Amino acid sequence: MLSQSIEDYLKVIYDIQSTDGKVTTTSLAGKLGIAPASVTGMLKKLSAKKLVTHKKYQGVQLTESGTKIALEVIRHHRLIELYLKEALGVPWDRVHEEAEKWEHVLSEDIEDRIDKFLGHPTSDPHGSPIPSRDGKIIERDCSCLADIEPGHKAVIAEVSDHDASMLRYLGELGFYPETNIVIDSVEPFNGPMKINIKNKIKILGREVARYIAVTDVKKVA
Repeated sequence: MLSQSIEDYLKVIYDIQSTDGKVTTTSLAGKLGIAPASVTGMLKKLSAKKLVTHKKYQGVQLTESGTKIALEVIRHHRLIELYLKEALGVPWDRVHEEAEKWEHVLSEDIEDRIDKFLGHPTSDPHGSPIPSRDGKIIERDCSCLADIEPGHKAVIAEVSDHDASMLRYLGELGFYPETNIVIDSVEPFNGPMKINIKNKIKILGREVARYIAVTDVKKVA
């Protein structure tokens, strides 16, 4: 049985690998909030267990075994988030923190029961895809909301759960997954965006919009 620390490392490596491509000691240290020297020590342990490969100047990569474990932890986390929201009514800005505590202790039996109870879902409350039992994850063609030009419509696919207060703010504005939006206008010099949600104009800063992924981007007829 692997330690919680190892599982956390594998999950974070997978996350950086998926979003930024290259995983470095510095990026890992920043994401985990620890010293680079500590990261280097753990990477040696992970490499010895054949969970990662780590080559100087080439960064860190998960092996097949490391990827499998990372996806299993991510599956636990996202199923728990959805269960907390749907079954217990926990607000979407609080489920991430709670799921962090549960993800390492969830048995396969309870995992399967939660999955069945929820109707075998494919995404969590924030729109992040839930890996399947056999370690497969849906790959979607998403764009960053901040990059969408005025006069286009889109569907919100995913909202980053990295900041609970931001999630709460976006929820109050109505920026939930599967919501249809129209980009009304965008102010120059990295100014705010005016976005139409259910016939109401919402003002959203470009920096916040970078944490929202959208699909089905089309020019308004």
